Amino acid sequence: STWQKAVEAMRLDAFDYIRKPFDNDDIKATLQRALKLARAVRSGVANAALDRVIIGRTPAMQAVHVLVRRVAATDSTVLIQGESGTGKELIARALHEGSPRADEAFISVNCGAFTETLLESEMFGHMKGAFTGAVVDKQGLLEAADKGTFFLDEVSEMSPALQVKLLRMLEEREYTPVGATKTRKVDVRFLAANNRNI
Repeated sequence: STWQKAVEAMRLDAFDYIRKPFDNDDIKATLQRALKLARAVRSGVANAALDRVIIGRTPAMQAVHVLVRRVAATDSTVLIQGESGTGKELIARALHEGSPRADEAFISVNCGAFTETLLESEMFGHMKGAFTGAVVDKQGLLEAADKGTFFLDEVSEMSPALQVKLLRMLEEREYTPVGATKTRKVDVRFLAANNRNI
């Protein structure tokens, strides 16, 4: 399948892939990220960013360091698993800081800290009058993270209904604010973390 070919290409160190049908803006954005990363790697910025965040000299930590450096260079969606307190958010920040998106926003949201309706409104934003108390249009965190990185901590705490909306976002890079009728596009890299095996 096309998806399997894309995964295999990324495994073999492809920088990115573009789905058909594509437009020139997709190609330009990918080329700009690739050039930005190439400049960062040449100047040592990516390695320095990772060294600031990931500390440890054991073989296991060195393996994590190598993997983070390799994945940071891509635009892949990443799931980070580990027990609470093991530094999942630090790994997410290292992935962001070592990426071509390092100069853009890093937005983090803990999915377990919100009710389903509040999390949806926070992520996607809402339109005035969408629900009681929505007196003005509100920009969502996804829009605030445009061109940057969006980190979903404790992603398994998200309701199944919201997971369906997130899946559309991951596949199409578009979403619909609460109460809106038109979709919006956004260019965001997604990172997620969870403290149990999902």
